[in-house]
Amino acid sequence: MRRWLNLFIWDMRFQARYGFYLLYAFLTIFYTAVLFALPISWRGKTASMLIFSDPAAMGLFFMGAIVLLEKSQRVTAFFAITPLKAFEYVLSKVLSLNAIALVVAGVLAFVSGSRHVILVLVGTFLSGAIFTLFGVLVATKITSLNQFILFTVPVEAAGFLPAILHLFGITPDYLKYYPANACMDLVSGRGVTFIGLLFTFALIIFLFYFACHEVLRMWQEQGGAKI
Repeated sequence: MRRWLNLFIWDMRFQARYGFYLLYAFLTIFYTAVLFALPISWRGKTASMLIFSDPAAMGLFFMGAIVLLEKSQRVTAFFAITPLKAFEYVLSKVLSLNAIALVVAGVLAFVSGSRHVILVLVGTFLSGAIFTLFGVLVATKITSLNQFILFTVPVEAAGFLPAILHLFGITPDYLKYYPANACMDLVSGRGVTFIGLLFTFALIIFLFYFACHEVLRMWQEQGGAKI
């Protein structure tokens, strides 16, 4: 537990050093200004789209840069020869990035006048976990930031487009079980079906397992030895 906590604190310091907190402080102010400029009737759906497509998805946007920086600083090679477990590394990434996402989502939900802030935060956490885990999976495979951006385009299309269409009631009713759509239901303060929630948790478990597997493989390649 202490080893993981030290890693979690290191991740948060890493994010602070490279301007993550400053960036999202600015974006929170900007998004708040946008919401205040809109009619009250528009704020709910606009806040949901902003939360789902940015703070909740920040792990997908930034994981490539994070892992590439770690590789350039030989941090991943160091991890390969420590007792650190891959699941501790992945869990730290998910929770440290979600910590930022939850603060931003809470502010935007409050500004939009949402009466279901807890649901918004739960939806943000679940969607943040999914996007971050996808980000980890892609980041372990790339050697440049351009590669990462290219490889995440299909993930963005599969995550953002159906969820935004679902928010406006354009998708068929059965797609409410799709994990991205189930998360959007929560982010928008609506209830989510048990089946939708079940599929969402199943996807997170599946992604977490394979993210740990790929992180371990990356460490082995960086460390030059099987562990």
